[in-house]
Amino acid sequence: MVRASTKPSNPFTRIASAFPCLLLLLIVVMAEPLSAEIVDQVPRILILYPYDERILATTIAGETLRHRLLQATTGKVDLFSEFLDLSRFPEKVHIDRLARYLSEKYADRRPEVVTALGEEATGFIVKYRHAVAPDAKIVFCGFSGADAAKLSLPSDVVGAFNEYDIAKTLLMARGLQPDARDLVIIDGSSDFDRSWLATARADLAGPASGLKTTYVEDLTIDEFADRAPEGSIILVLTVFTDRSGRNFIPRNALERMAAKASVPVYGPYSTYIGHGAVGGNTVTFVSVGTAVAELALDAIAGKPIANVNVPKTFVADARELTRWGLPESGLPAGTVLSFKEKSLWEEYWAAIIGIVAALALQGVIITVLLVERRRRLAAEQEARLRLLELVHLNQSATAGALSASIAHELNQPLGAIRSNVDALEILLRKEQPDLDLIRQILVDIHEDDQRASDIIVRLRGLLKKRSEIDWQEFDLNEVVNSAIHILHAEAGQKSIVVSSSDPTRALPVRADKVHLQQVILNLATNAMDAMVDAAATERKLVFQTALIENSEVELSISDTGRGIPSDQLDHVFHAFYTTKPTGTGLGLSIARAIIETYGGKIWADNRADGGAVFRFVLPLAQHG
Repeated sequence: MVRASTKPSNPFTRIASAFPCLLLLLIVVMAEPLSAEIVDQVPRILILYPYDERILATTIAGETLRHRLLQATTGKVDLFSEFLDLSRFPEKVHIDRLARYLSEKYADRRPEVVTALGEEATGFIVKYRHAVAPDAKIVFCGFSGADAAKLSLPSDVVGAFNEYDIAKTLLMARGLQPDARDLVIIDGSSDFDRSWLATARADLAGPASGLKTTYVEDLTIDEFADRAPEGSIILVLTVFTDRSGRNFIPRNALERMAAKASVPVYGPYSTYIGHGAVGGNTVTFVSVGTAVAELALDAIAGKPIANVNVPKTFVADARELTRWGLPESGLPAGTVLSFKEKSLWEEYWAAIIGIVAALALQGVIITVLLVERRRRLAAEQEARLRLLELVHLNQSATAGALSASIAHELNQPLGAIRSNVDALEILLRKEQPDLDLIRQILVDIHEDDQRASDIIVRLRGLLKKRSEIDWQEFDLNEVVNSAIHILHAEAGQKSIVVSSSDPTRALPVRADKVHLQQVILNLATNAMDAMVDAAATERKLVFQTALIENSEVELSISDTGRGIPSDQLDHVFHAFYTTKPTGTGLGLSIARAIIETYGGKIWADNRADGGAVFRFVLPLAQHG
């Protein structure tokens, strides 16, 4: 509760502000350029607040003033602030004591300019200027020219006047409520309230024509809202005190009335916006602070200064328009509309543009990526076909190289079949043929036939040409055993002992079985060729499989041949690299391509006790 002064107050010094600090900073930043040049000096400026720091109206004006002065002087200014607290201590003895205190306080730092915020602060400094700031220029703000005339101010005391035009607030109300026939003016019971009401009677005599006008005063705060008929216009001036003697900040009084009102409420102060008022024509305290700051800047720059009127503007609350169903089109041109909910586009237009641009860019990128993906897939398909063709050619070459040994191996079961058939013919010519022996011969013929069939199947696998990879999941050990069977005859002809590790478990991989068989045959035939110069008793070809960290399987093929020159270990898998006079240099290159196709890797090393070892690893098809 704020106690009203016994002396008539004024709207600037008695009304708390509803404007947020963000608006204050925005106005300060957007203020016009410096109106006077301040060069090579640090002026001293004293700002006098009439009450304490809790009165937001003077706080906003004072902070605007301070920011503008600091901005215009780039901080080269000494700013002093004094809160006179004349509302709670209006006694003359306090005021005289305060004047003596300020005189002594600023004895060595006399202000060059004093800015007085409000009528009380202005009256104080005019009365005590010779004691506090004898040579200072005085500028003021926060009250009207009529109130200034009552103070009989000296001619060198200049100010920014607040001139409130209640008629323009009525103009806004009639524009929003063109069908209204009643006008109710509400005012309080303090001296200032009554002086405001007298001013309103004079100012509204003409503008209110055509409306049934009722002036409501000297009621309790709870009785005011019941005095407006349906469809009327309510103008609330100020209620500092109601009939019961209770004191109010006017915006709080209006807020209580507006909450109970059945019709829209208007008022002439910016502080009413956000507290239930639809709107009005007013002077904002930010503009008051800016105006007095310009006067102070001109004063310290030595320029002539004169009284100015603080510009007024129409303000409105978008939420109250919605509450009462009032159209925005009825507002006067240039009205500042607060609390308006922005549309999705207004609120997020930059983000929307950014999102659309990002989506468009993303669409372009995706299109490009899809085209590139299609081209890559086509290139991969083409490369895969070329790889399959190379693998087939390599398989044919391998089959050709092994043809002699394969033919020799095939002759064995065929020869055995022929011998068994001859023996069977002899037995059948006997009068009492040995049936048990015949049965054994037939079993031998069947087994030899199966051996010949297996050899032919393996040979057909080497010669078969395919147009795509046949993905299968199989045990690597089975492919190793199959390759050893194919190499068995060739190894026997070259006196090479072939051995393999006994698998302790299945090693499943996912690949094309024929391709892996071809890799193993390439590595093994190269190893056998490398042992031609070794002693017949030392020719050993060893296959060994292993599980690596439960995630990969490894096959190593080692020989006891001449090994690989250490400077060539990194080149053996390059295309066209060969140490054979009749080699093509493609076998190991194809082997690497096949292993990498199935997610593995292949490499070569030399054994410590002579010979070479080739290894490759593949991902384990299933863990465990």
